[in-house]
Amino acid sequence: MPPQLAHIRNWIFDLDNTLYPASADLFGLIDARMTRFIQDLLGLGWDEARRLQKDYFHAHGTTLSGLMAEHGVEPRHFLDYVHDIEMDVLREDRQLVEAVARLPGRKLIFTNGDEAYARRVLAKLGLEESFEAIHDIHACAYEPKPQPRAYERMAEAFGIEPGESLFVEDMARNLKPAKAIGMTTVWVNNGSEQGREPDDRAYVDYEVTDLGAWLHEILGDR
Repeated sequence: MPPQLAHIRNWIFDLDNTLYPASADLFGLIDARMTRFIQDLLGLGWDEARRLQKDYFHAHGTTLSGLMAEHGVEPRHFLDYVHDIEMDVLREDRQLVEAVARLPGRKLIFTNGDEAYARRVLAKLGLEESFEAIHDIHACAYEPKPQPRAYERMAEAFGIEPGESLFVEDMARNLKPAKAIGMTTVWVNNGSEQGREPDDRAYVDYEVTDLGAWLHEILGDR
């Protein structure tokens, strides 16, 4: 382990587009169901529902948070609907599975999705036994990343010290609050970033394109 990472005791990973390639476009299936949900809820055409969905995402952190705030949508109903998808596009990545297994310390999932969905994804990826726990949107009390309270709740729930923790995400904006409380941050730059405004990303400690390869590198395999 590189000296600059020797203090890490907690390895925290986002799920979608982080533990599998963004090119799989699994989230694209969910994204489309979110739009259809808004169409049905509000009686809108596809384009208007799509615009509203993205507005809620950028303003509230997730489409769900926007729908809850603006329309009182029941979260479990929404999540059951949007996660009702096939996962045939996912493939096990042995390089990643083996690297995660060898990481020293605790390993956790921190996702804006829900636990049932996350467990289906992890099973398809061969990672179902790799993580101690999943901190999902319900555990966040529906305050999603990148809201600072989401990170505080996660740290409190597992009794972890942020300064001994590393957080991996495909969306750079979700790393900023993690860095603010002392976490080491890793951005998986794979083209899935949905932010509107570029910034200097000074809160990103490591930028990687292949998570499995990077983990093997820090483990001293190459």
